[in-house]
Amino acid sequence: MVQSIGRVNKYTDTDLNRFAEDLNRDGICVIPGLFDKELISEWAKAFENLFRERQNQPGGLAPREIARYYLTLPWVSPFANVEVFANPVIMGVLERVFFQEYVMVQMGVDLPVQGSDYQEIHRDYRPLFTDQIVTPLYALAVNFPLVEVTAENGPFQMARGTHILPREEGLRKIATGEIPMESFYMQLGDAMIRTPLALHRGSPNRTNQPRPMVVMGYAMHWLHTPKVDLTLQRDYYESLPENLRQMIRCQVVEQLPKEKVETYVNFKY
Repeated sequence: MVQSIGRVNKYTDTDLNRFAEDLNRDGICVIPGLFDKELISEWAKAFENLFRERQNQPGGLAPREIARYYLTLPWVSPFANVEVFANPVIMGVLERVFFQEYVMVQMGVDLPVQGSDYQEIHRDYRPLFTDQIVTPLYALAVNFPLVEVTAENGPFQMARGTHILPREEGLRKIATGEIPMESFYMQLGDAMIRTPLALHRGSPNRTNQPRPMVVMGYAMHWLHTPKVDLTLQRDYYESLPENLRQMIRCQVVEQLPKEKVETYVNFKY
């Protein structure tokens, strides 16, 4: 088991079981205070510099509608951190939900800035077959913010339980108010795990500060995920334990490229 300087001892097997039950039932679970605030502060400072760099690179940011962006994080310090992407609490929940081997396929940031608006309500993945067939969860996103998430800076919004409904039925129940579109406010260190199949949207950031939300994607080993990609430098990749090398679906290169052109552009279903 990977050790963590974070909050692994804060959560019992009972807690992990409850998180997994929430995830299966609601399509989301929230884990308060998972990461140390010092770690989040380090990520926030590094991300601020990265965002400025990417703004000046052609294709360095993927558009997410008006004044909203996505960018892939590079596998360098502080982002390449076993205590984050292989956090024992996160892994404990994933192992309770995924019934086969799973892989990590994504590490990026969703970023609404001032001027953003409500996104169209959407899913991030297509159903495996048809949305008339309810399947076990086969892809999950782990999110944690690099700033406090408030009502003013663009909280993630989701309709609980819509991952097990046909899309049109879910949209209809949201429109009538039968299922509310809920805002998720988060403190520094909080994390949430959610299924991309639940109907959700981003909301407007009305402040003058960006609201970066990290997203780490995990999926059953057989799922094809061409829109997201991970690139690791060989020396870092080979320094990882064998079980983590097998868990990360990635391209291994001798040296990381200096610039990144985003490929995850189409993101809604």
